[in-house]
Amino acid sequence: MKIKEIKLKDLKPAAFIADQVAEIKAAVGNGRAVNALSGGVDSSVVTLLGHRALGSRLKTYFIENGLMREGEARQVVALFRKMGVPVQVKDARQQFFRALKGITDPEEKREAITQTFYKTVFGPLVKKSGARFLLQGTNYTDVEETVAGIKRQHNILAQLGIDTEKCYGYIVLEPVIQLRKTGIRKLAQALGFPQSVSDRPPFPGPALSARVIGECTPERVELVRKATRIVEAELAGTKAFQYLAILHQDKVTGMRKGKREFGFQIEVRCWDSTDAITGTPTALPFRTLTRIADRITSEVPGVVSVTYNIAQKPPSTIEAV
Repeated sequence: MKIKEIKLKDLKPAAFIADQVAEIKAAVGNGRAVNALSGGVDSSVVTLLGHRALGSRLKTYFIENGLMREGEARQVVALFRKMGVPVQVKDARQQFFRALKGITDPEEKREAITQTFYKTVFGPLVKKSGARFLLQGTNYTDVEETVAGIKRQHNILAQLGIDTEKCYGYIVLEPVIQLRKTGIRKLAQALGFPQSVSDRPPFPGPALSARVIGECTPERVELVRKATRIVEAELAGTKAFQYLAILHQDKVTGMRKGKREFGFQIEVRCWDSTDAITGTPTALPFRTLTRIADRITSEVPGVVSVTYNIAQKPPSTIEAV
């Protein structure tokens, strides 16, 4: 890859922030830029860098795609309002679920989300705003995994030879592309974000569609969303790199109130990692796993089985799809 990684030991947050603010100013000039804020640490950092560089000339959107965590839009808008950054919510749930209808292949899902986000949803927003630039929170691992053929990240474009100005009508700027997640967390702390943002577990670009094995319908997403809320609440006190819930495609036999129930399977994953390249399943206490399983099977409708992934990365991966 042509991109040079800045390793954590070499990162000087204050200098990096100043350099990126200056670079965004120079690239955009007297023009305008837009960005999509998901609430994750990558997009949050990029949003604040863009705001420092451009002020009101940055238009920030939260794209409500129906695939986010529970209450995500409300929480993100409230946080950034406190930080002086206005965020506009764009409801695009119908467009995304229409694009995902009938698709089960993981790469086809990612491509559907990519095209829906950049062409169907964001393209018209950019055109309406008159902006020629899109700020995006692509990180070094996103590029590395995509170029290596491990997993196509929806936000990787130029690195695959895609001319974004020609295809979508705008130029993509990626201020944190030289950093991995641990470096971006350092920037978040330096920028004054609360710990709930700087230490938030990673969330995939394709959102909960990456955690639904099989077709991604509103009903199936809602199941994994409820399970995600439980897993994140129960494991928030750990020092794990990432933790998540996955909905499997096949149903299994269970028992409830003395009767047979053919229900859903949720897989829990929790990882120790520093760079997302390799990972080891966190050695969680069995009582913690039992508590998570009890909550999921009682609070998420139709779930009768909860498993815990104990395979390392590689050969496993942090996300399932």
